[in-house]
Amino acid sequence: MDPKCISLMLLLTVLGPSVQGLETNFGIPGTHGIPGIPGIPGKDGRDGTKGAKGEAGPPGLALTLGEMGEKGDPGITGPTGKRGRRGSAGDIGDPGNVGGKGEMGRSGDHKSTLKSAFSAKRGGHAYPPRDIPIRFSKVISNDQNHYDSNTGVFTCNITGYYYFVYHATSDNNLCISLNMNRVKKAGFCNHGNFDQVSSGGIVLHLQVNDKVWLEPTDYNAVMGKEDHDSVFSGFLLFPD
Repeated sequence: MDPKCISLMLLLTVLGPSVQGLETNFGIPGTHGIPGIPGIPGKDGRDGTKGAKGEAGPPGLALTLGEMGEKGDPGITGPTGKRGRRGSAGDIGDPGNVGGKGEMGRSGDHKSTLKSAFSAKRGGHAYPPRDIPIRFSKVISNDQNHYDSNTGVFTCNITGYYYFVYHATSDNNLCISLNMNRVKKAGFCNHGNFDQVSSGGIVLHLQVNDKVWLEPTDYNAVMGKEDHDSVFSGFLLFPD
């Protein structure tokens, strides 16, 4: 046998699994070998280059709105927020239409109005004693009889504000105090040894049964004769 053929047969015997199924002119094909163990998967390849932008697709179908659902229950009231800044004043609005004339009111009754007033002048020539009310015994007006000409004292019957005033003629020194409930509210003095006139006034708030009068000191030269009158007056300004 040719030595080349012998060498080839030996080589095929050694390389049997690698050349299974390979037909040769030198020998009978060998049997299939046992499958090999699967290899480890290879790594992912690199990203390819970005492809060209495709054409725009057809527009989508329009969706119809569904029916409105029922109103939900109100939520819990949240805390009151902070007061915002005051806005700027708005423009002045147009004047409103003139209202219609109202109905005529009922006629008033002037007789039902609360009233209190008096005026009286001093009578007699003797000087009044000190520290007691001066009697102005000659009543000029006293329709409500709130002034007592026997004592010289005015008694309040209507709570409110009153004005009291006096005008006294004297021929010597004169000091008079206007008292309310034995408390001096005002004092007036005039000194001179000749005929003269002094006056004074005050507004007082009186309650019912409060009393007001004039009272002299040691200087008590109050006159009360023709053309030398001394007058004490008072009247209600307005009731409470």
